[in-house]
Amino acid sequence: MKRIIIICEGQTEQSFCNDVLKPYFSPLEIFLATPAIKKTHGGIVPWYALKHQIEKHLLEDKTAHVTTMIDYYGIQAHHGYPGWNEAETKADRNERMEIIEKEMKNDIRDDLRVRFKPYIQLHEFEGILFSDISVFDRNFEKNEFADYDYLASTIRENPNPEMINNGYDTAPSKRLSKIIKHYSKTLFGALLAHEIGLPKIRGKCPRFNNWILQLEKM
Repeated sequence: MKRIIIICEGQTEQSFCNDVLKPYFSPLEIFLATPAIKKTHGGIVPWYALKHQIEKHLLEDKTAHVTTMIDYYGIQAHHGYPGWNEAETKADRNERMEIIEKEMKNDIRDDLRVRFKPYIQLHEFEGILFSDISVFDRNFEKNEFADYDYLASTIRENPNPEMINNGYDTAPSKRLSKIIKHYSKTLFGALLAHEIGLPKIRGKCPRFNNWILQLEKM
């Protein structure tokens, strides 16, 4: 059985990987391990800290592949991610991610990088929750919505949920806080993703789908 270690930004990503990705990959004879970022026990850290954890996993398990599931939203210049300055000159957000991911891989030790596949979620994990409006209808009562029209317009205007932007007030998590009363990322995030289902998420989110395809080939 192949082994893939997904370093998760936090608890929500861990739950998603455990509840949604593990059952998908298990029949493919691929076992997923899902540690959180160690330095902060969840949350974006400087690149040097994440790099140390990546290389440590690769050194400890000589057969495992390592990937990441971290959000573009929250990464700042001071975190020192390789390729950041070049990426920020590009208008196309997908191109930005490609540059950073490429340079993250290139910054890993020569003898280890063949087993490393970096992945940055564009723009934020919560973006994939906008893949299906019906999941909100099934899981929340009318009085639990603070602004259902904002939910409907967000989904209607963003056929690719990954393109919901990283503005301070308009990032996916910020929108959900305005849409659902008392929204909790750790409580609802993985649950809603599980209800939407991996096929629909993959169909709506091309970057995410490409990541899954690459993991399948590892």
